[in-house]
Amino acid sequence: MSTTDTPPAVRRGRAAPGAAEGWRRRFPLLPALLLVVVLTQLPFLATVYYSLQDRNLMRPGETAFAGLGNYAEVLGDAQFRGAVLNTVFLTVTVVLCSIALATALAVLLDQKFLGRNVVRTLLITPFLVMPAAAALIWKHAIYNPLFGTLNWMLSPFGVERVDWVSEHPMFSLVVMLVWQWTPFMMLIVLAGLQSQSTEILEAARVDGAGPMKIFWRITFPQLRRFIELAVLLGSIFIVQTFDPIYLVTQGGPGQATTNLPYFIYQRTFRAFEVGEAAAAGVVVVIATIVIATFALRLFASMFREER
Repeated sequence: MSTTDTPPAVRRGRAAPGAAEGWRRRFPLLPALLLVVVLTQLPFLATVYYSLQDRNLMRPGETAFAGLGNYAEVLGDAQFRGAVLNTVFLTVTVVLCSIALATALAVLLDQKFLGRNVVRTLLITPFLVMPAAAALIWKHAIYNPLFGTLNWMLSPFGVERVDWVSEHPMFSLVVMLVWQWTPFMMLIVLAGLQSQSTEILEAARVDGAGPMKIFWRITFPQLRRFIELAVLLGSIFIVQTFDPIYLVTQGGPGQATTNLPYFIYQRTFRAFEVGEAAAAGVVVVIATIVIATFALRLFASMFREER
């Protein structure tokens, strides 16, 4: 009897166990999926709702439908545009500096030398420090104009009592964030280095290739996807920077270091404009999704071209 002659009920009966098995395997994941929906999608829907309302915490009884008025107010705000520029500058600068240092340190740690495990542990340590604690240490122990470590180290070069946070706020944040995020990117690049074939490297050395030529012709092309992953993840995390700005610069002087998360905080807890803050949050989420999607598609097209 051929398959085409099999009654539909029998064919459905044969397929049913496979479908039941698939649902049985997916069932343990459903609680996690439900938790993700509750913790991410429901708050986002609430944010979208508040972004369409004219709501101020100082006037709890006065609530009205604002439509797209909050979005127009936010997009036309000079402080919002300044926060966007600060966020882009901070993210690009920190990511580029961190990935350059991370690649150099990963290449160093990939070599065999005495105390390599100790050095690796010490270099990873900054990423393990709580962001709030790290920000306070940098503000009071390193950047302090009177007894800060940085002024003490630069004193032989004639640098004394420089108030780094007030006079060079963006530079101070960049240095702090590079110190914090370089270990994270270094671990990703180091994983890529340790996954490369030793046989290919040995063959290149036998053929007379030097260390620099081996790195640029063999190692770096293989590290490309790991570097791109580190840049993508680092950008997503650094865009969300809030703790150092709140604890060190308070977004100042003026609006010099106000990024998008701190701008939303100011609108919510200082101006008490819930509607405008929610609209800014929605704009940031949509922009982040668009940029991340574009970056992922760009990386995917690069990989297809390499194949």
